[in-house]
Amino acid sequence: MSKSKSHRLSKRNRYLAWAATGVVVAAGGAFAATNASATTAWPAQKTFTGRAFDACTAPSSAAMKAWHAGFYGAAAVYVGGKNRGCSQPNLTASWVKTVNSQGWKLIPLYVGAQPPCQSGTRNEKMTTANAATLGAADGKDAVAKSAALGMKAGSALYLDMEPYDIKNASCNKAVLSYVRAFDKVLHDKTYRAGYYGFSSSSAAAIATATDRTDLPGNLWYAKWDKANTTTSDWPWSKTLYTNHSRGHQYMVNSKESRGGYTITVDRDAWDGPVAIVG
Repeated sequence: MSKSKSHRLSKRNRYLAWAATGVVVAAGGAFAATNASATTAWPAQKTFTGRAFDACTAPSSAAMKAWHAGFYGAAAVYVGGKNRGCSQPNLTASWVKTVNSQGWKLIPLYVGAQPPCQSGTRNEKMTTANAATLGAADGKDAVAKSAALGMKAGSALYLDMEPYDIKNASCNKAVLSYVRAFDKVLHDKTYRAGYYGFSSSSAAAIATATDRTDLPGNLWYAKWDKANTTTSDWPWSKTLYTNHSRGHQYMVNSKESRGGYTITVDRDAWDGPVAIVG
C-alpha cells in the first residue's frame, strides 16, 4: 500500500520514479514459464477471477467480514520480506483461517530484495554478486512464512519488485538472477511462483525476457488506468501468461468504506492463482 510507512512509493513518487527510469512498455513474444516440472505431482491450482484489493496492513477479521459483500472477493496480504513496509498485527494463522471461512481468497505477497539501481533507501538491496544467494534465501523465507500462516503447498506466492531502470544491463541482470533463484526454491517446495511489478519497468523485464528459465508463471502488473481488466490493456503478447495467470493493479489509494469500516486500498483485476488454505 502506498502509505508513508509502506514499502510502496507514494503515488506521486511512483510516477516520478517511472519518469526517472526513462523506460516504456515493451512488447513481448516469449511464452510463460511453467510452474513445475512434469514429474512433480502438484495440488490443483486454486484460481480466483474477479476484483481483489491490496492494503498495506491486513485489516481486522471484523473489517474483512464487513467488506465481504460482493464487490471484492480476494485480498492481497504482505506475508514477509525485509522491505515489507507495514506492521501486520492481524496477520496470523488464526486470521487466515477466519477470513478464509468468511469466503475470502488470499494473495500472498513477499517484499524481497530490491534492485541495486533503484532509487531510495531499502532494508535489503541485491548486487550482481549476491543476487542469486539472496534470491534463494528469500525464497526459503517466503515459503516458511506462508506455510506458517496456513498457506499450503500449491499456493501461489508473489514477489514484489518495485520500479527500476530495466535499460541498466547490470541491474537488470541482477534482478533476473534474484528472481530465478527465488522461483527455483518455490518450485522445489511446490509453491507456484508469481511476480508483482510495473508494466513500464519491473514487470516488463519479466514479460520480455528471452530466457524463460525459472521465471514466474504468474504476472501481476501495475498499470493505473482504472480499467478492471486483465486482457484489454495487457501490454505484451497475448500469448503470454494465459490460462488464469494474470493480475492487474488498476487503481491505487482508493479510500473506501464498507460496513462501517474505512480502508485505503489498491484495486486489482484478478484472474490467477491464490493461496490454498484449509
